[in-house]
Amino acid sequence: MERPTERPEHRVVFSPSGRSGTVADGTTVLEAARDLGVDLDSVCGGRGICGRCQIVPGDGDHPKWGIHAATEHLSRPGPLETDYQGRRPLGAGHRLGCATEILGDAVLDVPAESQIHKQVVRKGVALDDLVIDPMISLHYLEVPDEADDAAGASALDRIRTQLAITWDIHDVAPIFEVLPQLHTALTYQQGELTVAIRRDKIIAAWPGFADRMVGVAIDIGSTTIAGHLVDLSSGEVLATAGRMNPQIRFGEDLMSRVSYAMMNVGGATALTAAVQFDLDNLVTELVDEAEVERAQVLDLVLVGNPIMHHLALGVDPTPLGQSPFTLATSDAVQVRAPKLGIMCPSARIYVAPCIAGHVGADTAAAVLAEGPHRSDAMQLLIDVGTNAEIVLGNQDGLWAASSPTGPAFEGAQLSCGQRATVGAIERVRIDPETFEPRIRVIGAEVWSDDPGFAAETRRTGVSGVCGSGIIEVMAELYLAGIIDASGVIRGEFAHRTDRVVADERTHAYVLHRPDDGPELRITQNDVRAVQLAKAALRAGIDLLMEHAGVTEVDEVRLAGAFGAHIDPVHAMVLGLVPDGPTDRVRSVGNAAGAGAVRALVSRQQRREMEEVVRSITKIETATEPRFQELFVAALAIPHGSAATTHLGAVVDLPVAAPSQQTSARGRRQRPARKPEVGGTFATREGTAR
Repeated sequence: MERPTERPEHRVVFSPSGRSGTVADGTTVLEAARDLGVDLDSVCGGRGICGRCQIVPGDGDHPKWGIHAATEHLSRPGPLETDYQGRRPLGAGHRLGCATEILGDAVLDVPAESQIHKQVVRKGVALDDLVIDPMISLHYLEVPDEADDAAGASALDRIRTQLAITWDIHDVAPIFEVLPQLHTALTYQQGELTVAIRRDKIIAAWPGFADRMVGVAIDIGSTTIAGHLVDLSSGEVLATAGRMNPQIRFGEDLMSRVSYAMMNVGGATALTAAVQFDLDNLVTELVDEAEVERAQVLDLVLVGNPIMHHLALGVDPTPLGQSPFTLATSDAVQVRAPKLGIMCPSARIYVAPCIAGHVGADTAAAVLAEGPHRSDAMQLLIDVGTNAEIVLGNQDGLWAASSPTGPAFEGAQLSCGQRATVGAIERVRIDPETFEPRIRVIGAEVWSDDPGFAAETRRTGVSGVCGSGIIEVMAELYLAGIIDASGVIRGEFAHRTDRVVADERTHAYVLHRPDDGPELRITQNDVRAVQLAKAALRAGIDLLMEHAGVTEVDEVRLAGAFGAHIDPVHAMVLGLVPDGPTDRVRSVGNAAGAGAVRALVSRQQRREMEEVVRSITKIETATEPRFQELFVAALAIPHGSAATTHLGAVVDLPVAAPSQQTSARGRRQRPARKPEVGGTFATREGTAR
């Protein structure tokens, strides 16, 4: 008996991975990619339906690999390619890996869109290059008729058999909720179905061919809840939405909500119900905007500060209200979505790990996004909110703390403060000679000294001052000499300008006088509230710098919605951040949300976040003896003892005069202001004054 003739073998190289090997004549490109461990996507299992396995053949000599590639080294396009009607259009010069056979030595390029672990850039959530590596994969199956199978085989048995044959996937089991989906899909679609697998579990199934699965990343802030709906296969952000945290009605800041939970029977349950209800509504808003089905939402990532973390999970937050601020768990938590009130039956929720009792999963996500642990630069990462989270360090070590800034930076506790909504003052400039202010409000593009300001603000109104405006007006009042380093509004200027007015036993500054309605004033109490908030933040920063053994930082990154609108120079004038080159202070937007998206689309990123959290040194400001001393020094504007060398190169600071000497006209002597050149101060609005 003659032996069968062995098929000749050919050398094949895949770029850009550089993986290579020999395959038998007639092997499809998709089969070769699987055998060699090449990152080539496919959902339909080689049936020419999904169009994800496209490759680009190389031609000619390739000295690097010692290969001569030619057109005839691949099979000619057959009906599957010439009549291709798949989901993804066939690109010019592209071939389908599942339909193309290797007949000679070949060099094959796998374009980015055909890679499973794609490099993507998502600037909308401040992501740099990110490798897509989702927890879930889709697999299309064509299950033969029952008559072709062993007698009595169940629908699940037949699906498992086909998974092994088509995808080489073994020993999987469905979650309970997916059993009806499997049975229905197999019964009514002539054996064609798509299953979603997470690790060794079938978590969802659809009749016929399906090639889209989505996930949601949510940052639960104490003030706002923001979410992104993301295509888990491509990393594309399909929709973004946000809403006010409904727990605000129980208290503006975190501690007031903890107090509510402690003082009211069922208080914690009410707080949990409120946030879970809104999380479900946010998912509804996202899927409606992206026009996808809820059943396609298969994965969710939640981040938030420890109290939001506990309340979202339905865990009692009251131990976080007093020392030693004990977390129920600092580990990542995984739970089925319906358990937290999010009605996505097949989805699981990954709740990111917390760092410490008051440094939460949102900070862990921000660290993942900004990557201080991946850099040799000493980075200071600050998320300014009702409770400011601070991380300092580099690849040699990280330190983290929180500071109780309170809601002053978000407008609460101030006589004219408000949240950042249309009509709120967000930018302020004060002339140092006339003391007259210029303002700009959210919803209007012009400054108040522009002729069109009245018309622009007729529809928006001028209703108050939001966080960025609060930072700027305080810094501007100091630069103009209206408040001194101790934060006192100087009443002797009242005879020089009608902007400084008596206010009971102190004085106030009139920021805006409308034609009708009450004035918007910055009172002495307002200044004190901001001083207390900024001193708490700065003391936390200084404490971390002491623990890290550094006297200056290389980079300052301001995270969060509020941080995105802070002018770096004004922040430095107020003493909110340490002195340094102003071009090294920048806003990074919603870093927590960006980190949550990373964790959503990449299992490697989840592992990295969990590892870095375990390595961070936690500093508890409430029990640190030095915190109070640092706090007192930080009350002064900009600071009681720290240098202002770099800041002085950008603006002229008021002359330090212990006696607060004034001129004959009642105004403190100070040099002329330097021209505003370079940096954010001079360029954000063009002409700064």
